[in-house]
Amino acid sequence: MSATVLVGTQGWNYPAWVGGFYPVGTRRGDWLRVYARAFRTVEVDATFYAVPAEPIVRGWGERVPSGFLFSLKVPQEITHERRLVDCGEVLARFCRRAAVLGDALGPLLLQLSPDFKPAQATFGLLAEFLGSLPAQFRWAVEFRHPGWLTHRSIDLLGSRNVALVLADSRWIGRGLVLDLALEPTADFGYARWVGPNRRITDYSRVQVDRDYEIALWARALESLSQRVRTIFGYFNNHFQGHAPHSARTLQRQLGQEPVEPVALQEQAELF
Repeated sequence: MSATVLVGTQGWNYPAWVGGFYPVGTRRGDWLRVYARAFRTVEVDATFYAVPAEPIVRGWGERVPSGFLFSLKVPQEITHERRLVDCGEVLARFCRRAAVLGDALGPLLLQLSPDFKPAQATFGLLAEFLGSLPAQFRWAVEFRHPGWLTHRSIDLLGSRNVALVLADSRWIGRGLVLDLALEPTADFGYARWVGPNRRITDYSRVQVDRDYEIALWARALESLSQRVRTIFGYFNNHFQGHAPHSARTLQRQLGQEPVEPVALQEQAELF
């Protein structure tokens, strides 16, 4: 593959991962450091709920090695509450916080609400909003209404070098987006595996076998990798029950050798 494919999870703050992923005894404050031993990227969900304070963002960057990348979700105040209207101040504040990560910053994810439905008015809102985005950042858009998956939308994203998120979720299934992997709208790709439902509540182990589906995705990403420079992919616990397993399964399917996390005292001995 020509592109660099970075696989990770949606978040790292899960107590249920201790034992199954984090070594037993790992403290909460050390989870990100240990996570960054196993994966080179993570998607941050916390920024969806509020713009974090600068010390918090700076702390994230200080706990990961060089080359690690954070993808941040744009606050819901912008996407769900203001629905892309009159949100310039919030967007500017969010971008200033994101910039604190410097070289550790990956794409910024706009996750649109399922009730943000395609229409002439909403298409115009989206076009105007995308045109206002600071060009120094990488942007990705996840539609949660299948009506947005049209050539018109793809052409709009492509004109702004904004990645169309390839999402496997209860809103838009795998079959609708796999073909779109062959038609990237940016010089990078972005994939998210959310899962078909929220019934899974035990995140300590795999609850549903979806390894075959992951293999299908691996083939799609291999095709996409010929058309972009980097691909970011993130698993939610709801996809199989245990996101680290899902991420490492995809790594193996892509020919990557998964790295097991180690306790911090053992990690220090490796360097």
